[in-house]
Amino acid sequence: MGDCKMNQLPTEEGIVFNIQKFSINDGPGIRTTVFLKGCPLRCRWCANPESQSPRIQILWDSRQCCHCHHCLAICPEQALSLCGGRIRLAMDKCSGCQKCVAECPAKALTAEGQKKSVEEILQICLQDRDFYEESQGGVTLSGGEVLSSPDFAVALLQALQAAGIHTALETSGCAPAAVFERVARCADLLLFDMKHWDPQKHIDGTGVSNELPLWNMKAAFSRGWDILPRIPVIPGYNDQLIDAAGFSQRLKEVGAPRVQLLPFHQFGQNKYQLLGREYAYENVPALHKEDLLDYQKVFWQQGIEASF
Repeated sequence: MGDCKMNQLPTEEGIVFNIQKFSINDGPGIRTTVFLKGCPLRCRWCANPESQSPRIQILWDSRQCCHCHHCLAICPEQALSLCGGRIRLAMDKCSGCQKCVAECPAKALTAEGQKKSVEEILQICLQDRDFYEESQGGVTLSGGEVLSSPDFAVALLQALQAAGIHTALETSGCAPAAVFERVARCADLLLFDMKHWDPQKHIDGTGVSNELPLWNMKAAFSRGWDILPRIPVIPGYNDQLIDAAGFSQRLKEVGAPRVQLLPFHQFGQNKYQLLGREYAYENVPALHKEDLLDYQKVFWQQGIEASF
């Protein structure tokens, strides 16, 4: 891995919804995590629902709104409407002009996502080069699903590696094999999320099967790449001991010696309200590693190193 050559100056643009500095949970050391929009999965517990659409989105905060309805009047595409006292956005009509955001007197409307060039992101990441070097950190591309923007991801990974920065890719592996290999081979580390061990349960929770991700993961291990499988442990979905045993079997099948467990949290709950969407896990208590010690033991008993 990390042998992806940069043959030309990067000119690609991507839609980014966050650049998080001083991240310590997305790979080794101190990192900058770049979040890209667009994802083929629809995980019912998704902590970043604003990442699913590849387009720039308009968010409405009911607590800020003064209900003047000026936004409804000025939208050139008539993409905004009033439904049950809430402002609704029709994504298929929205052109992304953001006139409503600019003219909202109460600042109740915000735009989620910005177009950024490889060079713009590279310069932001380079600001913290000293922290990367001291902590053996680097830059992680996340999402959404990075594989949904393969050209941009490859160009950005190439630029980062040309600058001598360690790169990591957070992915579900849900992309055609050729796309996965093209992007993944440009990263130093793959943080490979596993949602469920059972194909039908994977469909129930995410909208897609786990067959393609498992195929890509097995191929990555066969190439000797540096991979850390990760399991978001979700209450009522994949948190039983039988699930830990099922995951252990899948990890053995792909040749994975270790896994990281990610206890369910509620950091993204408020985002569903801003998007005008229902949240399947509203008010479900978060999990902590103390809740998952027996779950963790199942992996160790199967010869797989499990950490938090």
